[in-house]
Amino acid sequence: MAVYKMKIAGLERDLTLCPVSDTLDIGAFIIFGDVELTVAAAKELIEKCPDFDYIVTPEAKSIPLAYEISRQSGKKYFVIRKKPKVYMTNPVTVEVKSITTASVQTLILDSADGEQMRGKKVLVIDDVISTGESLAAVEKLLEKFDVNIVAKAAVLAEGDAADRDDIVFLEKLPLFFK
Repeated sequence: MAVYKMKIAGLERDLTLCPVSDTLDIGAFIIFGDVELTVAAAKELIEKCPDFDYIVTPEAKSIPLAYEISRQSGKKYFVIRKKPKVYMTNPVTVEVKSITTASVQTLILDSADGEQMRGKKVLVIDDVISTGESLAAVEKLLEKFDVNIVAKAAVLAEGDAADRDDIVFLEKLPLFFK
């Protein structure tokens, strides 16, 4: 299996190349289980981002990163879920289609969590920003609670996302055209 070697937060990693179409592969960045990288990336992202009150992340791959940023900064984090949970009171939803999922997904935030963030400075965290569809859905969801998104950040910006001036990221991840 082909891999792409890259340095992230000062650490070398091999990303497996995975096909998403007949003409395109992407480098699979899996932060799950990579504690060393999670700790290092969180530290670098905190240094690059403005002051914030809360952290928000979509479920699921970026949860360890949000946790570590929370641990290092002392700020609470919230997870935007993909399925409603019985403990949620009045969940608020939006739909999204991302490059790494086969179908449309629903993103859900408990309105109690949203109200806690109302008017506060929020840092939105993800593992990779690619098309920006997931990020846009998170923004749309947070708009319903009038939060102040002070930064949208990820470990990697994939493809054209690296040309955006509205995100913070550590490294550019190229797309691999066949």
